[in-house]
Amino acid sequence: MIRVLLADDQALVRGALAALLDLEADLEVVAEVGRGDQVVAAVREHAVDVALVDVQMPGLDGIAATAQLRRAVPGCRVLVVTTFGRPGYLRRAVDAGAAGFVVKDTPARELADAVRRVHAGLRVVDPVLAAETLTAGDSPLSQRETEVLAAAQGGGTVADLAAALHLAPGTVRNHLSAAIGKTGARTRAEAVRIADANGWLGAPPTLDR
Repeated sequence: MIRVLLADDQALVRGALAALLDLEADLEVVAEVGRGDQVVAAVREHAVDVALVDVQMPGLDGIAATAQLRRAVPGCRVLVVTTFGRPGYLRRAVDAGAAGFVVKDTPARELADAVRRVHAGLRVVDPVLAAETLTAGDSPLSQRETEVLAAAQGGGTVADLAAALHLAPGTVRNHLSAAIGKTGARTRAEAVRIADANGWLGAPPTLDR
C-alpha cells in the first residue's frame, strides 16, 4: 500500500480526493491537513509515502511546505495538486523538491497513476504546463522587486508599502518602476497582474482561519 497525505485548505476538495484515491486497491489516504504548517508533523506521525500538496494554504504555502518537508523527511515524495497551473509555480515547486505537479482537473485515474509514478521515483508534470514553463523563462524580477510587487497586490499607497516592508518610500518607488519596466507593463496594477499570471509572486495570500 502507498500511504498518502492530502494537504488542502478546502475540506470539500480533500474529501473528494480521499474518496477517489481510496477506490484504488494500492492507495490509502492516511492523513488530511488543511494548513501548510501541519504537513511535516502529519507525515511523520502517519509514515506517509506520498504527500499531495496544494499551493494556496494558510500557515505556510504549499511550495514552502514542500521545501520544509523535503528537508525534514526526504523519504516522502511530494506531488503538488493545485488549481493554480502557472509556469512560475511549477518552476518553484520543482526547485523546492516536488516530484510532480498536476492541476486539480486531472482525471481521477491519471491522478492515481501520478501518485504511483511519484512513489516509484519518477517525475510527473502536467504536459501543457511544462511546455508553457519552457517558453515562459525565469522571472526577470529581483527578490526585492518581487517582494514589493507582492505587497502591492493588496493595493495601498507607496507610503503604505514602505511601512509594511520597512523601506524608504523612494526605494519602493524605484523598485516599482523597475518592476513595471521589466514586466513591460504601463502601470503598477498591470505589473502585478502580469507577474501574478506568470506565478512570479508566489502563492496568492490566504487568510489564516
